[in-house]
Amino acid sequence: MTNLTKILLAASVAVTAPAAAQVNGVAVADPQGAIAGTRAWATARTQIQTTYKPQLDQADARSKAIQAELQPLVTQFQAAQRAPGATNATLQPQYAAIQAKQQAGQAEIARITAPAERAQAYVIEQIQAKLGEAVQNVVRTRNVSLLVNPQAVLFLQPNADVTPAVTAELDRLIPTVSTAVPAGWQPGQQQAARAATPAPAPARPTGR
Repeated sequence: MTNLTKILLAASVAVTAPAAAQVNGVAVADPQGAIAGTRAWATARTQIQTTYKPQLDQADARSKAIQAELQPLVTQFQAAQRAPGATNATLQPQYAAIQAKQQAGQAEIARITAPAERAQAYVIEQIQAKLGEAVQNVVRTRNVSLLVNPQAVLFLQPNADVTPAVTAELDRLIPTVSTAVPAGWQPGQQQAARAATPAPAPARPTGR
């Protein structure tokens, strides 16, 4: 799945560790790795690859065909670059033709794989919906006072990485997900709905 990294990077924004009451230590957690390591994701990915195999195979074949079509154009362009008197003006038409063909090919492949990519995004969003809760549970049970992303760390003791614990908690909270995308679903709808839900009003103090 070509957009996995992009989707998981978006999911990582959801990880916000709450401040613990006690300062007992610092830990790191990789949200991308936590989601990618879940059983729900592994199962769903296999289902998607099976369900959309014809489209994925077609996309792979078209990608190879497009590369084969582009190669002679690239070879001609490289030869033109080496020719005496070559200038940007004389090379521009060939370069533009290569770029246009490449972009058209990418758009075609994106259309072919769109159903599979959409199903994948739906799966990731379902797991992501439980990511914040999983992180909070791990932070609470392990008495973590500060949780940071591994990319922000220069040195890390192996036992400070709680990513496997977050994955295990996700496995508990959401053992399975659906790969059937509901009609009208758009990426980000679940996050938007949660953001729009007003927080419960604080209880009013009772008078004596």
